[in-house]
Amino acid sequence: MEHDDATRAQSAQQFAAWLRAELTAAGYNLAARGGGQRRFAKDSGITTSTVSRMLSGEGATDTRNLERIAAALRKPLADVMVRAGVLTTRDLQEVALRDPTRPPMTPDEAADELGITDPHARRVFIATTEALRTPPADGRQAEH
Repeated sequence: MEHDDATRAQSAQQFAAWLRAELTAAGYNLAARGGGQRRFAKDSGITTSTVSRMLSGEGATDTRNLERIAAALRKPLADVMVRAGVLTTRDLQEVALRDPTRPPMTPDEAADELGITDPHARRVFIATTEALRTPPADGRQAEH
């Protein structure tokens, strides 16, 4: 999900407000000398400085920390990821509605879904997609 700087900053502020409310509801005293940030950091396994940055709206964080937040607050990871702006509710709905018995989308179907109608662009897209999906002839996996 791509964001411009303003959207990213707004998302971080919204996540900070949500996290602050959740921590308070869970009994963490976030007053200046309440010790709640430090206690949550210890309970979640996230550094105190990272917790402080998240609560001040300086950005959500990586998915490992989102997993730790979800576990410590006993919240579904998907909910935390939506609150952090990593996923949208639409992303979650699409995953939930995907039929696991349905075969993967073909490159031709993907071109349709993406609205690629120019014949040349469509051929390039399909050829590229098929090349990326086809394992190398020598059977080796591509290195990352």
